[in-house]
Amino acid sequence: MKKTELIAIGFMTFALFLGAGNLIFPPLMAQQAGENWITATMGFLITAVGIPTLALVVLGKLSSMHELSAGLPRWMDRAFWIAALTTLGPAFVLPRAVTVAYEIGIKPFTAENYLLPFSIIFCLICLIFALKPGKLVDYIGKIMTPLMIIMLSVLVIAAIVSPLGTTTDAIGEYVNQAGTNGLIQGYMTLDGVASVAFGWVIIKAIRSRGVTKQEHVSKYSNYIALIYAVLMSTCYFAMGYLGSTSSGIAPGATNGGEILSLYAAGEFGRAGQMLLAALTIMTCLSTVVGLTNANSEYYKNTFNTPVAATSIIIILLTTIISNFGLETIIEISLPVILILCPIAVTLIAVCAALPKSKWHSIAVIVAAIFGGIDTLNIQGIMPGSDWNQLFPLYDFHMSWLLPVLVVISLAKLSTIKAIPFYKS
Repeated sequence: MKKTELIAIGFMTFALFLGAGNLIFPPLMAQQAGENWITATMGFLITAVGIPTLALVVLGKLSSMHELSAGLPRWMDRAFWIAALTTLGPAFVLPRAVTVAYEIGIKPFTAENYLLPFSIIFCLICLIFALKPGKLVDYIGKIMTPLMIIMLSVLVIAAIVSPLGTTTDAIGEYVNQAGTNGLIQGYMTLDGVASVAFGWVIIKAIRSRGVTKQEHVSKYSNYIALIYAVLMSTCYFAMGYLGSTSSGIAPGATNGGEILSLYAAGEFGRAGQMLLAALTIMTCLSTVVGLTNANSEYYKNTFNTPVAATSIIIILLTTIISNFGLETIIEISLPVILILCPIAVTLIAVCAALPKSKWHSIAVIVAAIFGGIDTLNIQGIMPGSDWNQLFPLYDFHMSWLLPVLVVISLAKLSTIKAIPFYKS
């Protein structure tokens, strides 16, 4: 593979993961972390970038999409993929992307409600891209992502040259636990789930360049994972810096989108808002196209469903659901998402540590059980109290982590053969 092609796929990977949620989340975290924003961002990178990077490396070593869950019973395998791809597709992430693109890209410029016509036009454009998967690298990796990076760089450079505020004191849990809270917030971006879907779009892009040997696919996947990690880490640090210096323009902001919008307007006026609008629409477009392709690829390989038919259905459902409103979408989908994330991370971990092991099912079941406990905790309906004394990471909504690590450790120990003793 040529270096230019490798870099293009690396840029495409960055664009696929850089959804609007990823773009607007770090500024708020950094503003609240204040003087501790670097520590918080470092923790954030461990989970928000580390988990997807590990996933790309692991997936590059597998021969097919199904091998990630090959150690599971068939019903569990299909239940996971259908639930994951539906949630990452028309049930939650895709409608959210459409809604966010409208809220930041169109709504600030008009007093009328144009969500319905916008969603139809936006989704139609996404469908056109999705129906030409062979062009995905060319469209996103060679055109859209460089423009996206330029737009982002202009905003951040302006913030560095002329910051609109100073770093303030940390508030809340960021005073003494900035790194830990950053780690948790990075985990909650759900890129761990997205990585198992995007990974196959990326692997397919590598193979479409004539790479057939598995060892070569794995090698290029490692390079692409590195490109992604560098670009995404740089982006998060840049957004973190912007948020940490936003006290003058966005004091007491309630979300990162508000910080970005006010910062862009403060630096560039109306032109700044248009810059942010274009950036948001492009990131949401790349997310929708990538996840639509991931869904279509799975249903084609599993049920022999035509890619065009699947893409049309997914985009149609996305158009309809996006008009119900973001709050309704989140309320219905949140429980499933909160359980899916630990399961996805667990699958990646067991595949890396225990390829083709019979322990996969046990690890996934443990992750699902304790992920369910975390879900009840987050929603405030967990019965009883003092659970944090029983589960060390309960207060951080990561009760599943230690039990899963115990299962993986026991599985590793079971594979170690006793060292024989020989008589002299």
